[in-house]
This record gives sequence, structure tokens and C-alpha cells, in this order.
Amino acid sequence: QVQLVESGGGLVQAGGSLRLSCAASGRTFRYYTVGWFRQAPGKEREFVAASTSTWRSSSSSYADSVKGRFTISRDNAKNTVYLLMNSLKPEDTAVYYCAANSNSDYVRPEAYNYWGQGTQVTVSS
Repeated sequence: QVQLVESGGGLVQAGGSLRLSCAASGRTFRYYTVGWFRQAPGKEREFVAASTSTWRSSSSSYADSVKGRFTISRDNAKNTVYLLMNSLKPEDTAVYYCAANSNSDYVRPEAYNYWGQGTQVTVSS
């Protein structure tokens, strides 16, 4: 079992930055795929970014809407994954969730076994 706890959300003005953290406990997730998703009111949960890691390499992937503005990173020693969000826009307002799975499928929410409780990000115009 893996427990995930997000933190770092809040209220920020458009153009500002936030860094979200996703701390895992219960099992090291060095080789887990960790993704960030978001869900705005009345909308479906959507993929934001993911970090995959194997013993050979690691990689990051982003939704087009956040590419160039958001950066996902992981500190395996701390069992923590971060999402640095720059140049925030009002349309980035949502509850942000981190999730983890033990395979390489990273876009579909259904592929993830473990989810955090979410953290609210609100971007004012």
C-alpha cells in the first residue's frame, strides 16, 4: 500500500507560482509512475504531468496546456514528487491530485492505484 499526501496549494494571482508536493509513505515509490491530475468544478479529472522511473532511466510528460509552465520532479530519497507551477492562469484553478501506479501507463486516471486527497489551487485574475 502507498499513501499519498499533497500539500502546497493555495491562492495566487495570475502569473504567479506555486510548488505542490506529494509525499508518499508505506512503500518506496522509486520505480512507480507518479502523476498529477486536476479537476475543476463541473469538469472531468484531467492529466497534468507524470514522472516515470525505471532502473535505467526516468522521464517526464506534460499535458499541452501546461507544457513550458509546469515542471514535475522527484526526490526519491524523500519519497516526494513535486509540481512546480509557473505563469499560472485562472484556468489552472482546480483541485490537484497526485497519484501513483506501478506500470508505465501515465495518462489515464484509471491506470493509477493510489491517490492523494487533493489540494486546492486557485488562481485569481
